[in-house]
Amino acid sequence: MNRLRVLVADDSVTVRKRIVDVLSALPDFEVVSEAADGREAIEACARLRPDVVTLDMMMPVMTGLAATEYIMAYCPTPILVVSASTNRGELFKTYEALAAGALDVLEKPLGDETDAAWEQKLASTLRLLSRIKVITHPRGRLATFRENTGARPVAPLPPVPALTPCRLVAIGASTGGPGAVVDILRNLPAGFSLPLLVVIHISSAFGAGFADWLNGLSPFPVAFARHGERLPAPGSCRVILAPPDEHLVVREDRIWLTRDAERHSCRPSVDVLFESVARELGPQAAACLLTGMGRDGAEGLLAIRLAGGITFAQDESSSVVFGMPREAIRLGAASQVLRLDQIAPALAALNPVSR
Repeated sequence: MNRLRVLVADDSVTVRKRIVDVLSALPDFEVVSEAADGREAIEACARLRPDVVTLDMMMPVMTGLAATEYIMAYCPTPILVVSASTNRGELFKTYEALAAGALDVLEKPLGDETDAAWEQKLASTLRLLSRIKVITHPRGRLATFRENTGARPVAPLPPVPALTPCRLVAIGASTGGPGAVVDILRNLPAGFSLPLLVVIHISSAFGAGFADWLNGLSPFPVAFARHGERLPAPGSCRVILAPPDEHLVVREDRIWLTRDAERHSCRPSVDVLFESVARELGPQAAACLLTGMGRDGAEGLLAIRLAGGITFAQDESSSVVFGMPREAIRLGAASQVLRLDQIAPALAALNPVSR
């Protein structure tokens, strides 16, 4: 049996030993090296080429964020950030690492766990991430275009609307989503005036500061949705995020938050948002499904297209993980399949000011 080769990087001897002990006790894992700082992690990754890396953010000599940026640029390897969620500075570095190509984040063990839930989560996450063929940092791939060969729709679908004014844009993303959303927001024109409703899969433990982090990078104001607030009218762009562990729903010209059952093991779910947008706005909506694992958002994107809305899916060449967009393309849900650098111009063309 081929064992998963893991590099464990953390400056805390206690945490590092905990991770090593957990993985060494499992027959399908092999810890190939340990690192106590970012520079050691980079050197070990380049020398040993592990299948997956666990990486702390706050380390001496070179931070986990700097190590992530280097690894994803020069020896792309699946990275699981193992970090604390209580420190605001560490939270922001975690978001930056996810934007730089790290695949997922797991909260550090507290040391007082009474069951094996954390150990099981660590092992299952590493198994999943090790199967992902990571790419060089996404911005390094944008110049390369590969025509997408997704399956054709099984039935005729409505053409892309040309005349119906767009009222809002809904965006869904998962793995690789933070960086993709930042890229889109930064490349929208200053006069963009449509509200953006966004669902990004981030674990609840790490979601609390995400709106503040994104607001600091976006030219448009970003905030978590407030239950019952009115749906913004076109006129000035606002970015409204689904809060951690709550579905974002559009109904009766308002935004609602619910704790209904998970969809595709996700809450918030992209499908829940997209389906509500399809019902409420139909041809007045546009939606974009970005990089991510799984299939959340594919059926919702199809619902918006069938309702007459404009739908985009990110292409394989610019996706960190071509899972959710691939499923949407197979369903025939995407009006257009675009590279990440093409999405902001496509959304800008929907802007009432530019029409």
